[in-house]
Amino acid sequence: MEITTKDVKDFLVKYQGQVITLDKIRNEMGVEKSGLGGIRSKSFDAVRNIMFRLAEQKVVKTLSRGEYKVVREVKPITVFGRERRPPITLLFPKDEAGMEMLFAEDIVMREGDLILISGQSNFGKTQLCLAFCAENIDSSPVLMGNEYTTLDGEPSARFLNRIDNMDWVEWIDGNNQEKFVLLPVREDYAEHIVKGKINIIDWINLPGEYYMISPVMEGIKRELGRGIGIIAIQKNPGVEYGRGGNLTKDFADVEILLDQYGEHEVLLTIGKVKEYKHFVMGRTFAYSISQGVKILNFREVKRCPACRGQGYTGGKQCTECDGKKFIDK
Repeated sequence: MEITTKDVKDFLVKYQGQVITLDKIRNEMGVEKSGLGGIRSKSFDAVRNIMFRLAEQKVVKTLSRGEYKVVREVKPITVFGRERRPPITLLFPKDEAGMEMLFAEDIVMREGDLILISGQSNFGKTQLCLAFCAENIDSSPVLMGNEYTTLDGEPSARFLNRIDNMDWVEWIDGNNQEKFVLLPVREDYAEHIVKGKINIIDWINLPGEYYMISPVMEGIKRELGRGIGIIAIQKNPGVEYGRGGNLTKDFADVEILLDQYGEHEVLLTIGKVKEYKHFVMGRTFAYSISQGVKILNFREVKRCPACRGQGYTGGKQCTECDGKKFIDK
């Protein structure tokens, strides 16, 4: 019995979005080159003609001779009559006085949003991630990434020390169960995202392949469902984006930049914000960190008017800001 267009089309359903070859189609569908008596099989040649017709119908896209991409089937989406869900509540970190970060009330968070924390090494990424975890602990957040577990899948000593220092957080519930989930995941993060939860990844490492940050973030975002993603990446000093350049901003709904401020403090800058109540992008804040986890002296700062944010005037360090480029607002 000869192979039909419907046979091939039905076979290709499971390969939507993937690349497939004529040889693979023939092999998996059991189409042999020769039939009885060594006569060339009609179905063998028919497969190529069928794929030509399917390309015209936009079921597949021809990539090269004998190679095709199977087009993913897309169905129209109904807009009206759908439930309109309100913004979700995500608590931002608090300072030692119990005050939430000043900009938090202006940021609107939606299901499936992704918060990107791009920070200099050793200047507050992990503290901020753990603070998000602590403030939202009753939502059973999920932790994964390079900062929390060792290479052999154990909690790192530094991670354990940090959560011990956060003695104001109730990490254990009434049944003596941990109120967060720690996963020993250091790559392929999208495959381990828990839908509907706050997934915190600290930090994503892409050595030599920083251009891959955009598809990595896209994959994570796709798996969040109604949850929230909070991810951290490394950032070089003095630049307005994490490693990966402007590609890091593609799938971020909220972007937080962390830099060194003076000798020991952190400078927090609000980058991209997709939805807000009042304009917040570009605002800057400074604070110090105690015991690796506690936020002290959180306040808003502005560019120094004396040196115009350069840190120097007349070839000398600015005396107004002591070379820090910012002063308290």
